[in-house]
Amino acid sequence: MDPITHQMMSSNVEISSFTITTPASGGSGSSSMMGSPSGSSACSPTTLSRYENQKRRDWNTFGQYLRNHRPPLSLARCSGAHVLEFLRYLDQFGKTKVHTQLCPFFGHPNPPAPCPCPLRQAWGSLDALIGRLRAAYEENGGKPETNPFGARAVRLYLREVRDSQSKARGISYEKKKRKRPPPQQPAALALPPS
Repeated sequence: MDPITHQMMSSNVEISSFTITTPASGGSGSSSMMGSPSGSSACSPTTLSRYENQKRRDWNTFGQYLRNHRPPLSLARCSGAHVLEFLRYLDQFGKTKVHTQLCPFFGHPNPPAPCPCPLRQAWGSLDALIGRLRAAYEENGGKPETNPFGARAVRLYLREVRDSQSKARGISYEKKKRKRPPPQQPAALALPPS
């Protein structure tokens, strides 16, 4: 069995669509088929939202992380500690400069010169990622009470990242207050002159 077929058969990813190109028609003809979980052959294309696509990609990335973990982990044995390990692993791909306390630009949102401080994942990105993974876990059969993405340690870690990045970058992550529309005053009743 070739490696691609082996990977497709061993993964738990459901294929929702595929395209067949027929070389007999000059390479220009292709037909697309949609697979449906119910087994019906209806060709109703379902387009997922950006959020749903991102959630699926994040879930697949986390699943790949678990498979590559040494020793490999099953989702059932995954805990909040493994989620924290995953978040720290993602830091190496971050693009947000987080100044250390020794840096002269600590607390400045727009430093005037480059510095050797590390690049990290932004707090907002991690927060959104955990939200999507938390939802995906439950959609894939996990129980809310055993959801490792909702563990107390994960919430505390996110709070710590938010606070440290807020201080290091001089950016407040305060919740924005909603602006309420001014109350409309009833129109004064105009009596016709008598």
